[in-house]
Amino acid sequence: MTAASGHNYEVLSRRELYSGPLFDIVSDEVTMPGGGQAHRDYLRHVGAVGVVALDDEGRVVLVRQYRHPVGQALWELPAGLVDVPGEASVGTARRELAEEADLLADRWDLLVDIYTSPGCSTELFRAFLARDLRPVPDGERHTRQHEEAEMTVRLVDLDEAVAMIFRGEIRNGPTVAGLLAAARARDHAWSTLRPADTPRP
Repeated sequence: MTAASGHNYEVLSRRELYSGPLFDIVSDEVTMPGGGQAHRDYLRHVGAVGVVALDDEGRVVLVRQYRHPVGQALWELPAGLVDVPGEASVGTARRELAEEADLLADRWDLLVDIYTSPGCSTELFRAFLARDLRPVPDGERHTRQHEEAEMTVRLVDLDEAVAMIFRGEIRNGPTVAGLLAAARARDHAWSTLRPADTPRP
């Protein structure tokens, strides 16, 4: 891997410290600029998607879910892991919106791609914009389990959701990125949107 400086960060060795269904922990020995080498431990992640689902009144769907690592319930976008082999990112987004918010959408665009924590993880998060919303038919709704069984779903005006960020009420990083990207895209008449099937980096 070559950096902008021209240095080639060559991986000399790699050890897998942990392997799981959603992420692995690996340790690389990498050449450094000016000579020498260093160990770099990181989490190799399957990736995730989130959905800014916007209704005709300019309201966005937020869900409140308990997140055990931080011991808190957080306001978030409907989101999930890219953990189904062969499933396109927008397909994952469609599935998560249906499962977490009981909604379908007829219009999909790509808002933004972010690496959630590039100092220690490969996780790439894609935020999609979903519009032309309609409910999942009653007989087809997903049965939520575990933390999702207590999930709260709320419609919030997009500008109010942005205000919640700055009041410290929304602290989930990918949600912050998705909401700010959506507000910016709206203010530019959606001219910044990319096709939903844009290849992943």
